[in-house]
Amino acid sequence: MPVIELSNVIENAVGGSAYATAGAPTAGTTEVQTLTIGGTPTSGTFTITFNGYTTTAITWTATDATLVAAIDAALEALTSIGTGNVTTAAGTLSSGIGTVTLTFAGTLAKKALPLAVANSSLVGTLPTAVITETTPGVDASYRTATKGALLSDVTNGKLYIATATNPAVWTVVGSQS
Repeated sequence: MPVIELSNVIENAVGGSAYATAGAPTAGTTEVQTLTIGGTPTSGTFTITFNGYTTTAITWTATDATLVAAIDAALEALTSIGTGNVTTAAGTLSSGIGTVTLTFAGTLAKKALPLAVANSSLVGTLPTAVITETTPGVDASYRTATKGALLSDVTNGKLYIATATNPAVWTVVGSQS
């Protein structure tokens, strides 16, 4: 019996995509970075650079909700992030000092990302602004696969279909006994 190339069958029949991998697809992990504002700032600004783009100056304030909103707006205005692709939240933030989490979302979810860098022009007693990686991102398998694409796990004999996209969500639809 002749062997039929799965990708040719899929592309010719429904115009979809087919992938083969040695192992099950990975769901990926969303990157979380933490901005820590330390010392005792009293005024000033800071910027955040992500993937080659720098925010406009973010004015420091002791009002936590205002500071978090300003950070979020500045990050989402970056070409390298965009609207809806990061969620900022107060961690240990109190009176403008402490941590703010930056959780990447949307098209940046479940992806390994470069570390953002804070550049401080804060004024006060030894003020600092530093970003660290809290949860490293891990790329989801074939994350840009379109809905309906197939993935064959040649090691474990399982067939998956993409039920969502960007990042792709893979669901087992068949297995070899």
